Amino acid sequence: MACDTCLVVLGGLPATGKSTVAKELARRTGFAHLRIDSIEQAVVRSTALRQPVGPVGYIIGYDLAADQLRHGLGVIADSVNPLGITRDAWRNVAADHGARLLEVEVVCSDPEEHRRRAETRTVDVVGLQPPSWQSILDHEYEPWNRDRLVIDTALQSPTESAETLYAMVHGPHSED
Repeated sequence: MACDTCLVVLGGLPATGKSTVAKELARRTGFAHLRIDSIEQAVVRSTALRQPVGPVGYIIGYDLAADQLRHGLGVIADSVNPLGITRDAWRNVAADHGARLLEVEVVCSDPEEHRRRAETRTVDVVGLQPPSWQSILDHEYEPWNRDRLVIDTALQSPTESAETLYAMVHGPHSED
């Protein structure tokens, strides 16, 4: 069964492939793609704030997601989502708007591949400086304390990952 009013929340450390998977899923579903990195960089460019901007990007993201859900549109929220409080906030946005919630943790189980991605990736967000490998290793990231779908991008391509998520949201994809 299709789920147009659905909030798909992707979380995981930097360079695991969240945004790549989110873009492909947005292309397949037509859902809005809210990327917290883009929001945060827009805030930095438009104000005297400098990184880190604290919770500002997430708070704006919650409100933008709520606006889309209120109109019956699906949303993909793409962020590190490192804390229980941020995960709870996304859950509240979905509940407050009667949307189905799909929580997804994106991981890269191969440390060498993860490091390679971190050190060689190009960033498509204006002004965003990608974190170093060491800062990724040191990143505050609380373990999840509830069920979620885990996508391991070391084991499947972004296309396969998006297909898995598409099936969770819309049922099996047919190429008819």
